[in-house]
Amino acid sequence: MPFKSQAQRRKFAQLLVEGKITNDTFEEWNRETGGRKLPEHVRGRAKSGPRKTVRTRRRAAKRKRATK
Repeated sequence: MPFKSQAQRRKFAQLLVEGKITNDTFEEWNRETGGRKLPEHVRGRAKSGPRKTVRTRRRAAKRKRATK
């Protein structure tokens, strides 16, 4: 899996120095990344908007039945 950012690459290099990952793992990720210019950090995904709950649907169904 390729690196997504420079920060991730630095973190993996630190883990390599600490002996928590193997040199083969680091080299595999580095090889898959290639010579791409990576961003410093990657932003997280945007959160989705509010979702309707089951309760609101039940209330709407009750109102519909009551008006008939």
